[in-house]
Amino acid sequence: MDLFFRYYIAGWSLACALAFVLFLRSPAAFAIGRRPYWHFLGEPWKLAAFVTGAALITLVAPYTGDPTWDHTDGLFMSVFCFTTAPWVVGTLFFTLRRRASWTEAYVALCAWLFAASWSYDIYLVWRDGDYPPTWFANLGASSVIYLAAGLFWNLEWQRGRGVIFSFMREGWPSRPAESHFFRLLGYAAIFAIPAIAAVLIFFF
Repeated sequence: MDLFFRYYIAGWSLACALAFVLFLRSPAAFAIGRRPYWHFLGEPWKLAAFVTGAALITLVAPYTGDPTWDHTDGLFMSVFCFTTAPWVVGTLFFTLRRRASWTEAYVALCAWLFAASWSYDIYLVWRDGDYPPTWFANLGASSVIYLAAGLFWNLEWQRGRGVIFSFMREGWPSRPAESHFFRLLGYAAIFAIPAIAAVLIFFF
């Protein structure tokens, strides 16, 4: 393995270790460490979308023609995306609005990069013995999908406002007062396109 990648692994490993320590010091300071967030993710339509998407990606991964994709990374990246992306996108939104601390933003960014790239990289180092040549392309493509997924799972309909992102209302990440998935379909399709395109591009 090139010296560059050895330093790269060391650098992002230290970044993730620091993020993990910051989280463990005060889990309740992060929305992902509190029960309401997991209740928020437990809406039936979100679980159904996750199971369908994860099953599709996991099952077709070995047949895409990309040797870096298999059942394992297809599954764990799907799980990481569902469990962290809605929180990461909401946290970064609050950071821009100065309603979240820089500590929260740092941990969220590390979670994004680990879920979308670094977990994929280190799995392939373990599987193949070398850093994947697709690491940079995957970083960009997976980050687009990750952002779209975070917005997708934050969609909700609110009486008097219509379709909004959940982090735009008070009380996020609690569940919305009303759940109307069929009113979200048009918007949901927009954010699902990057993930669908990423799978189909390998077949065509």
